[in-house]
Amino acid sequence: MNFDLTQEQTMIMKMVRDFAQGEIAPKAADIDRTARFPLETFKRLGELGLMGLPISEEYGGAGGDTVSYALAVEEIGRACGSTGLSYAAHVSLGCGPLYYFGTEEQKRTHLTPLATGQALGSFGLTEPNAGSDAGGTQTRAVREGDEFVINGSKAYITNAGYAKTIVVTAIVGKKESRNQIGAFIVPTDTPGFSVTRTYEKMGLRGSNTVELALEDVRIPAANILGSETGGFRQFLYTLDGGRISIGALSVGIAQAAYDAALRYAKERTQFGQAISKFQAIQFKLADMAMHIELARTMVLKAAWLKDQHRPFTRESAMAKLFASEICMRTCDQAVQIHGGAGYVQDFPVERYMRDAKLMEIGEGTSEIQRLVIARQIGC
Repeated sequence: MNFDLTQEQTMIMKMVRDFAQGEIAPKAADIDRTARFPLETFKRLGELGLMGLPISEEYGGAGGDTVSYALAVEEIGRACGSTGLSYAAHVSLGCGPLYYFGTEEQKRTHLTPLATGQALGSFGLTEPNAGSDAGGTQTRAVREGDEFVINGSKAYITNAGYAKTIVVTAIVGKKESRNQIGAFIVPTDTPGFSVTRTYEKMGLRGSNTVELALEDVRIPAANILGSETGGFRQFLYTLDGGRISIGALSVGIAQAAYDAALRYAKERTQFGQAISKFQAIQFKLADMAMHIELARTMVLKAAWLKDQHRPFTRESAMAKLFASEICMRTCDQAVQIHGGAGYVQDFPVERYMRDAKLMEIGEGTSEIQRLVIARQIGC
């Protein structure tokens, strides 16, 4: 069993780290404070070939593996959680469904601009009444000749306010009293498509999150993704892959919080010595370091399994669950080590803790991850 990264993976990780620490981290606090979406950062990520990192070169991507992608998400998230979330959503949720299920024509038309960084992608699954129960979708798509007419709404959608293309799930019919769901490629300039609300969030404020409305949105039948009723299976697979990226993002945020706590503990003096000399603080930092390493290992295992074309549903759920909960715990302890200083915006751990909470919610809550794992182990 070899835990060493390949030369290419190490090179990608170092390149992303240098870029993230040099260009993303310095503006992370301002992006959070102003809730500004950093379009210029995503343009630079495209220039570096990172916007389609795990997408094959024939569609404009870099041809990297999932392990490299997870390492990139971790490094970007370590510098700025907001940027990391939008990056992960673009690649895993925006590019992913097109790459996995699109026709050759759909990939060349819709995926290539996303993979090359010319445009952002998004995925419209969640609805006001369909969150953890994603199969409870109410948005509908009705076929009229060579077109589908889509009506409905989507909630908590990442990147959609800036995306060029969004893949939207919608009911296309019923079978044995169960909804049949299709997935549709919707260019965001299509008449009837609109952003009705941009959310003001507790954390990850620089990542665009919006509510959408689709009112008689007409798209050609050629824009259906895969089979007409394959949307449910497609979004399950898409979410499995997306959970690896949220696990990686969780590790990145946790690593940033740990770094800040360790640095502060060495600088802060009480009772005549650095607080890092007190066993109470040492044990906190030791636990943080241990848990982050365990979470990282689980994330990379899930990514490796995906690269080997082996089942990874259970492992991706475990990675996302463990990493997200460790992220929240690490950020909580980082604030505790800072004491009163951790509760004010002068220090970044306050932001890390707000950012961390979504890791336990997005891409399936911790409760849903436990359900997935339970089913995978035969319960």
